Amino acid sequence: MIDIFRSEWTKIRSVRSTVWTLAVTAVLMLGFSALTNASAKGAADGPVPGWQAIILGLTGTMLASLSMATLGVLVISSEYRTGGIRTSIMAVPRRINLLTGKIVLFVAVSLVVCTVASAAAIGVGVAISQPPSIEMGEVARASLGSGLYLTACGLFGLGLGTLIRHTPGAIVSAIALILVLPTMANQLPGEWGASVAAYFTTNAGLLVVSGQSNGSLGPWSGFAVYLAWVAAAVLAGAVLMQRRDA
Repeated sequence: MIDIFRSEWTKIRSVRSTVWTLAVTAVLMLGFSALTNASAKGAADGPVPGWQAIILGLTGTMLASLSMATLGVLVISSEYRTGGIRTSIMAVPRRINLLTGKIVLFVAVSLVVCTVASAAAIGVGVAISQPPSIEMGEVARASLGSGLYLTACGLFGLGLGTLIRHTPGAIVSAIALILVLPTMANQLPGEWGASVAAYFTTNAGLLVVSGQSNGSLGPWSGFAVYLAWVAAAVLAGAVLMQRRDA
């Protein structure tokens, strides 16, 4: 497995699209934090509360989740597009080991980058809005929650990329499941609609970022539900990866 990790690390850091997508994620986080906190400070009659500065610091999380999902798709689908997957499978005949190596390296890299970017985004927001007080424990919780959520979105994309193998199709599917369908689910009528919406992908996953409950789930139980969606995509992709030709 060490050789697989080393190979996947080389792929991640040497492919320009990977580096640029990670950079876009960080820029989205920092840019939206600066914009929303500057707007809030200009509109507020008094000082911006610390909790509000933290929340506004993570307003770029939703768009950043799309860039991370795209990155997850590219980690696997680009090899199918170029035919490089055949070489990878020749080097690692046990396909499940190859996929595991990709997942472990992706999670490690994205978790570090996204958590640091989230903390930096909050820091930029706090520097602009200058709240009278700030709870560092809440900053750490929000940064970690955002990092975990963005990493899960990227892993969702990786699972869909493994399942679909077609880059545009997998990216469109990721956008639908992360952004479009959760918004549509919120419009469902009645109590049953509210229950479905509460458990639907990012409606549940985003709770770990906000640290709030949606009535049915708390922050960590919501994230667990989101991880179940992610695991379903990854497991389905793993099964088909074993059965289909490269």
